[in-house]
Amino acid sequence: MRKNSKIHPSPLYILSPGQMMVAGFGFLILLGAVLLASPISSANGTSTSFIDAMFTATSAVCVTGLVVVDTSIHWSIFGKVVIILLIQVGGLGFMTLGTLVALIFGKKINLRQRILIKEALNQDELSGSVKLIKKVLKYTLLIEGLGALLLSFAFIPQFGLLKGVGYSIFTSISSFCNAGFDLMGRVSGEYSSIVSYYNRPLIVFTISALIILGGIGFPVIINVVNKRNFKKLNLNSKLVLVTTAILIAGGFLMIFLGEMGHALHGMSLWEKFQVAFFQSVTTRTAGYATIDLTQFRESTLFVMMILMFIGASPASTGGGIKTTTAAILFIAVKSFIKNENEITVQHKRINVFTFRKALGIFIIAITIAVLGVYLLSITQDPKHFDILSYSFEVSSALATVGLSLAGSYHLNGVGKVIIMVLMFTGRVGSLTIFTAFISENKRKRVRYPEAKVLVG
Repeated sequence: MRKNSKIHPSPLYILSPGQMMVAGFGFLILLGAVLLASPISSANGTSTSFIDAMFTATSAVCVTGLVVVDTSIHWSIFGKVVIILLIQVGGLGFMTLGTLVALIFGKKINLRQRILIKEALNQDELSGSVKLIKKVLKYTLLIEGLGALLLSFAFIPQFGLLKGVGYSIFTSISSFCNAGFDLMGRVSGEYSSIVSYYNRPLIVFTISALIILGGIGFPVIINVVNKRNFKKLNLNSKLVLVTTAILIAGGFLMIFLGEMGHALHGMSLWEKFQVAFFQSVTTRTAGYATIDLTQFRESTLFVMMILMFIGASPASTGGGIKTTTAAILFIAVKSFIKNENEITVQHKRINVFTFRKALGIFIIAITIAVLGVYLLSITQDPKHFDILSYSFEVSSALATVGLSLAGSYHLNGVGKVIIMVLMFTGRVGSLTIFTAFISENKRKRVRYPEAKVLVG
């Protein structure tokens, strides 16, 4: 060995945490696309077009649920296993499972890996990151296992033991990860989601509970389990739980009152309650449906787009701008109206950086959504889409929801690429993607003189 030889760092160590997250999710999608494109993944034993395989892999890793081929009918058992594994990894985050593998083989978690865990789970501190990962995995297995057990009481009598267990596990993982993939294409028709179970309380409320638990975020679940008292919870958990409850209740009332004499006409009061409640829960990030959404009024669909745009909570398996982002902006507006000097809630002060981050996330999401609608409108066949269905598709993709009005399978190649980019942006996070490629030395540290600008 020569004395002057230099040890070059691994390319992975050159990347920032944000770049690592982008690269990690990108690699998972590419790997999934290669596997799904192979003949062994399709039910008829032929190769799937790479763009359809890539779209499915992106939707699975980004836990969205938009599909261009029916999951139950098109894919073989191998293909379905690949999809559910992509959903599980995408829902938990590749760093979570990477840490699990390292712990199984007795490897130590170094500082860089702890930083990546902190970024992936949206934490403020490095301490306790490995312990947090262990809790995340424990609660994930516990919740998904319990969900599969409950669903098996409905699916085993209908499909038999082996198939029933498989359907239960697949649906439980897909629900907790807020993915919205289903295997009911052979039961109620292609792309029909779970409409045939609209009046089955066991299925409706089990899936709803899984979606809510997956959507509130792992830090909130852990905080609730540790404290077991709402008053003792930290402010983040309180904001998440209160905002989630308001969105579910508000969405339920608007769907129920708006559609009780329209799309829900002919159902019993209990059935109307189940459909309206489920659709309020699933619309924000999961993507299941117990009713044909094309039957809804435009006003109801508009409400659903707002619910999708807000989405789930930080460090969860869902997308959207997040419940806490919406809560911070609302609180900031309230403080402005009351002419308060600081943004406060629950006798706590919200720092300026948090408000700026929330505002940035909101503006960037609005900008991307508008751009997405515009690009779809000039590239897609107007025979299948109108401005409402464009907007709904874009909101669903960006918030990683998975609901569609016109059907994603009607998208042409360009449209599929646009939706894939939106799903990826929604899962990884627009701020993460943008800041991943802005190096520290390029960020301005100069303090300029203050200027007054008239607004309002």
